[in-house]
Amino acid sequence: MKDNKNQDQVARALRDKRLRDKDYREKALKMFPWICTRCGREFTGKKVRELTVHHKDLNHENNPPDGSNWELLCIYCHDNEHEDEVEYQDASTPKAKASTTYNPFLDLDKKLKDKSKK
Repeated sequence: MKDNKNQDQVARALRDKRLRDKDYREKALKMFPWICTRCGREFTGKKVRELTVHHKDLNHENNPPDGSNWELLCIYCHDNEHEDEVEYQDASTPKAKASTTYNPFLDLDKKLKDKSKK
């Protein structure tokens, strides 16, 4: 019984998200010209489906009625925008440096002595 309740909650949440996404996309398409903010490509007809709504603050729950957190990006620029964000986050996260066991100077004395004997 509990599993069904959880599945119902997940299904409801997904449905609500789809409706919310559709709602702000439709609003953004009415508010803004059908031009990608990054590359400047203009979209008409069936190509409008290639325009996506990008949330400037990356918070998909922040959908002000004036559209101040949105910009229209083509699917390519939108992917690029999020790729840049991932790279930025990766760069700002300290990582443990990989250690190596290779030492090019190990036994250097011996190698130099052996070479001088020849």
